[in-house]
This record gives sequence, structure tokens and C-alpha cells, in this order.
Amino acid sequence: MAGHSKWATTKRQKAVVDAKRGSLFTKLGNQIAIAARGGADPAMNPSLAMAIDRARAANMPNENIKRAMARAEDKNAAALIEEVYEGIGPGGVGLIIEVATDNRNRTLPDVKNALAKNGGRLADSGSIAFQFKRQGVIEVGATGEEVLLAVLDGGAMDAVEEEGEIIAFTEAKDLMAVRQKILDGGFEVLGAELRYVPTATVEMDAETREKALKLMDALDDLDDVVNVSGNF
Repeated sequence: MAGHSKWATTKRQKAVVDAKRGSLFTKLGNQIAIAARGGADPAMNPSLAMAIDRARAANMPNENIKRAMARAEDKNAAALIEEVYEGIGPGGVGLIIEVATDNRNRTLPDVKNALAKNGGRLADSGSIAFQFKRQGVIEVGATGEEVLLAVLDGGAMDAVEEEGEIIAFTEAKDLMAVRQKILDGGFEVLGAELRYVPTATVEMDAETREKALKLMDALDDLDDVVNVSGNF
């Protein structure tokens, strides 16, 4: 999507700061704990394998990863809930906000506040989601026709070159297999995750786009927010 690289780059830069203050590890730990409900063996649970990969890429200590996995079986631990909120931001941009929380009464007001402070608001359920499709998104740290062909030969549905990297899109079920084929081809994978990808995009000027990116950044700053997707 337009602006993807800027948002992805901003997230990677911010992740370094977030890791230092622990908030990134909180997010990653929640994702691991939720994924581990589907089985504690990463070889048999692609969602868990992907969550652990993201944690290791962020230099999350192994002890933290183990504790997060154990949380899935801890009857005394606060139950984590996955929810998806829909929002509208500057310029009419549609937003999908994925959260993992043990307290809805904390998370929903935090999301509403971040939206309100940055020119956005919550939308009715279903009014935005139909504009997105759940897909695998792989960020490859290389460019050129050779890389594009290799990514497509590896099973990606589509791939685009954006500002020094290639973004590959896969069916949700094929994400891990395509990621592995890209790695086997000798290319660097900067990130791989399931994401809500817009089926159509909203056009906006540079100023409005900056406001939309600022809103997405404010939402991503919340510990309970797992991912934010926009259709611009």
C-alpha cells in the first residue's frame, strides 16, 4: 500500500527504543502467549513459530520467550483476549487496530483517546473491515527483478518494490512456507506477519498522510496494540 515503507521503517526504528523500555517485549510476549494456545511446539504451530521469530529478531531474551509460552498454560495468569477495533482517521483513512489485552476496560479507552487526540474516531463494527483482506506480508531486504522473480517463484501472490525493499503478499496459510523459500534463496527477510491488507486505497495529500502516520504511530505506542493497518 502507498506509504507502507515509511510506516514499516518508522516501526522498525521505534522498535529499538521500545525494546529498551520493555514495551516491545510486552507486545511480543502477549503474541507468543496467545499463539501458544494452539500448541507449544513451534514445528507444529506456525503462528507460534512466527511469534517466536519476531521476538528473536527483536533480541527478546529466551527466558522471556519461555515465560510467555508458559503463560498459555498458567491457570492463574490473567486471560489474554484478542480483539480487532475499526477506526477512521485523517482524510477518511480506514484503520484496523489489532489488540491483545487482559483488560478491555483499559484498552478500549486508551485506543479511543489515541484516536481522538490525532483526528480519528472509532467506527462501527464491519464498516471498515470489508475494505481489508487478511494476508501474509513479507518484507525482503533486497531489490531488483531477480529478487522479485524469486519471491514470486517462491509462492507469493504479488510483490512490489518500495524504497529499498520488496514487499511480498501471500495467502494467509502460505506465509511461513513462502518466507522459508525466500530465506532458502539467500535473501534477507526483514519481517513476516499476518496483516490486514487494504483491497482499495484512499488518496491523500502529503500533509494528511503525515497526520495519518502520526495517528498510527500513537496507536502503536499502546502496549496492548499488536498491529495497525491503514488503507492509504
